[in-house]
Amino acid sequence: MALGLCIVAAGKTTVVAASLFTLSWVHSVERIEWRETYAVSEAGLVLREARVKGSGAGMEPGEDARLVGDWWVWQPKRPPIPELDLAASGATVSAWTLCSKAGCMELGASAEAPISLKPCPAEVP
Repeated sequence: MALGLCIVAAGKTTVVAASLFTLSWVHSVERIEWRETYAVSEAGLVLREARVKGSGAGMEPGEDARLVGDWWVWQPKRPPIPELDLAASGATVSAWTLCSKAGCMELGASAEAPISLKPCPAEVP
């Protein structure tokens, strides 16, 4: 069974046929962009790479970070997580942007319940 990414928001589930996706946002205090790339696996969501365009309060690059262009890039060493919950206050600098081969979408631009990302079957019956 092929896996995809389920996005659960406002009681609705959207399935994205993606085995890899990037989540980006702008830090609400530092106004610096942050990006994380995840793989979708049977074990959960695996954080493959993190990037931050600068540094600041709570936004320090990882220990093995290297500067690539304007971005600090590193591979976090964390176990897979079953799901990732995103706050959606509508009061932050930016929404979350989720990109995959299928394209990009904005999440959490307005105040709503948290949004959950988790592995699921690529095709929901």
